[in-house]
Amino acid sequence: MSTKDMVSMADRVVLVTGAGQNVGRQIAIHMAEHGAAGVVVNDYFLERAQTVADEINAAGGNAIALQADVSSHDSVKAMFAKAIEKYGRVDALINNAGNAGATPNPEARKPFYETGPDVWRTWTGVNLDGVINCTAAALPGMIERKTGKVVTIISDAGRWGDAGMEIYAAAKAGAAGFMRSVARGMGRHNINANCVVIGAMGTPMIEQRMAADPERAKRILEKYIIRRLGKPTDVANMVVFLTSSASDYVTGQVYPVNGGFTFAL
Repeated sequence: MSTKDMVSMADRVVLVTGAGQNVGRQIAIHMAEHGAAGVVVNDYFLERAQTVADEINAAGGNAIALQADVSSHDSVKAMFAKAIEKYGRVDALINNAGNAGATPNPEARKPFYETGPDVWRTWTGVNLDGVINCTAAALPGMIERKTGKVVTIISDAGRWGDAGMEIYAAAKAGAAGFMRSVARGMGRHNINANCVVIGAMGTPMIEQRMAADPERAKRILEKYIIRRLGKPTDVANMVVFLTSSASDYVTGQVYPVNGGFTFAL
C-alpha cells in the first residue's frame, strides 16, 4: 500500500452524525473527497442532511441523507438499519452531533443547580447518550467483520473545564472516557476508537459574534497559540486520518485540534 493510499477511504462506508452543517458537513465532504464508498449524512433536520448529501453526489460522491435523533436509542437503531440496507455495512462512525442538540431546553443556559435532570438532558442527551447509542449500533457489524473505526468529537470543556457549562463538560468528559473503554474492549476485534478535541470554531454564528465585539474576540484569541478560530477543514483532516489505514495502530487517544488552547500530555 502506498503512502497516498493509506488515507484513502475508497473501501469504506462512513456514517457522520450531526453532518448537516459546520464541522459535520465538512467531515462528510472530506470523506467523499477521499473516495468513501458511501457517506451516510445524518442530521436531526432531514433537509439539512439532504442538502449535504446532494452536494456530495453532485461532486461525484455517493451519499444518502438519514434523519435521526441520536439521543433516542430507537431512532439510532432505525437509522443504522437504513444505512445497512443501502450500503451493506458501516465501516466507520463519526460521533459529531453535539452542543445543545437540535431542540435545546429553553432553560439550558441557567446555572445547573437551578434546574434539574430534564434540563440537563439538553447536554447529556446528544453529547453522551448519543455517542453511546450510535457506538452501540455500529459495533456489532464491526465485530463481525473484525475491523472498524469510531471517532468522537469532544470539546476542551471536557478536558479543561468551563464555568457555566458544567453539564456539557461532564457529558464530553464522559464521552472521552467511554471511548477509551471502547478502545480497550474492542482492540481484539481490530476496532479503533479515538477522540478529537476541538476549541472555538469559526462557524458563521461565532464569527458574527466576534465581529460585533472586537475586544472580546481579541481576549478569546489570546488564549490560542495559533491566533485564529478553528476551521471545519482542520477537524476533518484529523478525522480522515483516524478513519483511514494510516491510523491502524492508534487507539484510545485524544487528539486536540484546537490551535494550542490546551495540550495533550
